[in-house]
Amino acid sequence: MAFQLPELPYALHALEPHMSRRTLALHHGKHHKGYIDKLNGLVEGTSYADRELHEIVQETCGQSDLGAVFNNAAQAWNHAFFWLSMTPRGGGGPEGELALRLERDFGDVDAFAGQFKEAALGQFGAGWAWLVIDAGRLRITTTSNADTPVAHGLQPLLTIDVWEHAYYLDHQNERGAYVDTWLANLVNWEFAAANFEDAGEGNWKANRYREVREAFAESGLGEQDRA
Repeated sequence: MAFQLPELPYALHALEPHMSRRTLALHHGKHHKGYIDKLNGLVEGTSYADRELHEIVQETCGQSDLGAVFNNAAQAWNHAFFWLSMTPRGGGGPEGELALRLERDFGDVDAFAGQFKEAALGQFGAGWAWLVIDAGRLRITTTSNADTPVAHGLQPLLTIDVWEHAYYLDHQNERGAYVDTWLANLVNWEFAAANFEDAGEGNWKANRYREVREAFAESGLGEQDRA
């Protein structure tokens, strides 16, 4: 069965004015769809055609002859996770156990935000910044191009895309303004907390790509946010 482009968990205009409809339409409908289409062409007729997306990512990482498969599979996974990492009711900070862990591992939410921004700005060229669980502790990490924590045994809680196509229409070359806006208004702490709660069993949300619509339904968004 071919991989399908997942629907967004909110309407194209729902993130405005923090992320424009134009940016979201281009990013989801062109860039993300392009990775899906290329991946389907690459895996058609192979054993990967019936595998879960994260399994393809893990099994093809570092294999030079499968670099194209890895790049497109990883970008498809990363983008599916990125849409869930945002919400129209975003910003602020987490509650419950995740808040306590942020305090333990970073000091407080503001300290985390400062370090996360520093990492996102420090990622040279295209890539991603992530909040992950690594050996039981929260950690910020970055990946270049299509690389992803799921290829390296880390459990992601949330991510921000720092490829230029994620922000250039809205912020031009001001990556810092984009990251500030994202942290203040878009980051989905409910999604991160759900991932944190599930991490003990290694079953974080959106892990199974073909079940991503279920993950969208569990992301804390109501039907009014989809209209």
